[in-house]
This record gives sequence, C-alpha cells and structure tokens, in this order.
Amino acid sequence: MEMMAGFPPPAAAQATLANWRTPPFHRWAFQHVREIVPTAEIANDPDRVWRLPAAPRDLSGVTVETADGALGFHDFLAATDTDALVVLDRGQVVWESYANGMTANRPHILMSVSKSVLGMVAGILAGQGVLDPGAAVTRWLPELAGGAYAGATLQQLLDMRAGIAFEENYLATSGPIIAYRKAQGWNPPAPGDPPSDLRSFFATLTGRDGPHGGRFHYVSPNTDILAWVLERAAGERFADLVSRLLWRPLGAQRSAEITVDRLGAPRGAGGMSVAATDLARLGQLLVQDGMRDGVEIVPRAWIDDLAAAADRAAWDAGDFAHYFPGMPIHYRSKWYVLHGEAPLLFCVGVNGQNLFVDRANQLVIAKLSSHDLPMDEARILLTMQGVAALRRHLAAR
Repeated sequence: MEMMAGFPPPAAAQATLANWRTPPFHRWAFQHVREIVPTAEIANDPDRVWRLPAAPRDLSGVTVETADGALGFHDFLAATDTDALVVLDRGQVVWESYANGMTANRPHILMSVSKSVLGMVAGILAGQGVLDPGAAVTRWLPELAGGAYAGATLQQLLDMRAGIAFEENYLATSGPIIAYRKAQGWNPPAPGDPPSDLRSFFATLTGRDGPHGGRFHYVSPNTDILAWVLERAAGERFADLVSRLLWRPLGAQRSAEITVDRLGAPRGAGGMSVAATDLARLGQLLVQDGMRDGVEIVPRAWIDDLAAAADRAAWDAGDFAHYFPGMPIHYRSKWYVLHGEAPLLFCVGVNGQNLFVDRANQLVIAKLSSHDLPMDEARILLTMQGVAALRRHLAAR
C-alpha cells in the first residue's frame, strides 16, 4: 500500500507520530519528517551553492563479496534498503541514484549522522576559541551540576566516554529511552503524561555506570546536551549556528532541517534532515581538509585529530564493537574511524544512514537508507562490505 496516498489517506496508510519510525511507514516518513515532528530550518545560501561536476561512471559491475557469495551492485543497493546513494571521486559525482520515492532535492533524516555534523560545528567553535573541549560540561550548564554529568568534560561527551547510566535500547517499549523520545517530541505522550522537553529530561540523568573517560558508551542525550552547550557558548540557536558556520559556507544546495522539542530545543543527536548531495558535500569538505575555495570552514587540525586521536581500547570495550566484527576502529568527536593504509572516516545513523570519507583516495560515499530495524547487524556488515568493494573499484582508477 502506498503511504499517505489519497485525500485523506486510508488509516492503514497514514504515517503518524506514533508509527513514523516503524515499517512500512518509515520509508515515507524519513523523507517527510517536518510533516510529523516540528523542525527548525538550517538555511543555505542559494547564491553560494557548491557546484559538483558530474562525471558518471558505470558501477553496475562492482561485486560485493559476502560470506554467502558475491552480490551484484544493484542487488547490494536493494539488500541494504538504499533510498539514496551519492559517490564522489575527487570532487566529481560519479554515481547518484534514488529509490523509494527519494529525489535529489528531498531531505532525508540523518538520524545519528546528525551527531557527526554537530562534531564539525564543535570543531569550528573550538578553532575560533569559543569552545574549550577540555572544559567541564557544568561550566556551561550549571543546571547539571548535581547529576551524572558532574565532572565530565565536553571532549568526553564528544567521544561518548561519559559514564552515564543510560541504555540505548532502540527496541525498548518502556523506561528512560521512551521518556527521552517523548521529551524530544518523537513519540506521542501517553494519556495523563505531563508536558515534557529535552532540558527537563536531562535533569533526570543522575546515575553513573562507570568513570568519565572510560569505555565507549553510546548515550544519545550526550549529544543533545552538547547542542545546548554550543547554543550557550555561541549565544545563538543551534539551527542558526549550523547555518552560519557550516551550511552556508559549505554551499549546500538546499536548506536542511532539524527537529525541535516543544520549547525549541534541537535534537542534535539525530534530528537533521538533508539532501543526499549535501551530505556528500560535507564529506568532500573533509577530503579538502576543511577548505572550500581557499577558505577554511572546518579547522584541518580538528579533522586530523579525528583520525589520529585513537583509543582502540575504549572502543573494543564499548557498546558497538560487535556491529563491526574484527574491524580496527576508534571513535573521536562523533566520528568513527576505520584504521588502515587509507583510514576511513565515517558516520552511522540508525536504520542505515551513513557517510564515508576516504581522504587519501579522495572518495566520498553518502548513503541514506530505510532499514526496518534500527541497528541491523547483517545490513551494517553488508554496507561495510559494499563500501570496501566501492573503494577498491574506484581506487583502481
């Protein structure tokens, strides 16, 4: 059944706040978030769009090797529920494809790839001297002084190494993560629930499950708290800050969006929606050491630090190592890094959102998807295998 077709659509085909992240409704909803959740605009500059030259290459012959045998390229795209794929080789668009109603100009939710965008903005502010990553969270947010974040630094939140008691169980039906979703406006309140919002929810995070600076422990509220810190430090709404420091200088082709709670607090941890080519532009900016047209947007020192500041032990002891079996990875400032002769910087969002950046070979792969499960181990592994096949194919040019 086609979602949201008809005037009005039949009840069984209606994407709502109660079902928008579940199949089959998510395939429509991921491309129409602002029709379901309140959003703020992250404005682009139509007069400064970064024109990416097209140099199409036939990638249909790329073969993805899996434990179950070889998979053709188009079968790989279908098997990983790909809504959009944009591949850049040395700044040129060599592949661009869309499915499930997605188009070149339609925004698609990034989920936790939003965290990596926030990391870039934090890097810009750090380079400007506005933000000290070594500072305590409570320097900017004294409201949290009596809770679990006391003693944690901004860098520890950037690296997901704060010892906060919070279980990131995407399939849970009760508990703190449901309260968190209601606070951000992503779940409807239950009958009798009092009004909620993100900043009130943060005050409920009072428990610790380990030392700050310990293992990699994935806690999405860390990033929403960082969005609050960035607003305080810069004296500007997060959506406007991202627009001014990144989206406009980047030359995005269209405005982005970010979901906000009932009081306007941004969902920095997962609420951004962008066009696929704009996601690719972010990757190309890293390939170019943070520069566009001779102007530095993201400090190169921040980008270099992503790849160099490795703590494999923290990653190996952490929450996500099993999703990337046997892969030498670390996590820094909201970015994943796969070690190797040509390190791969990449981002991960639930339901299959990814950006991959191979700086050494000047390759960028932006992939937006609609996996049925938030974290599907088989599809995550298949995506990594597909990216490895693309890298081999394109690096042999």
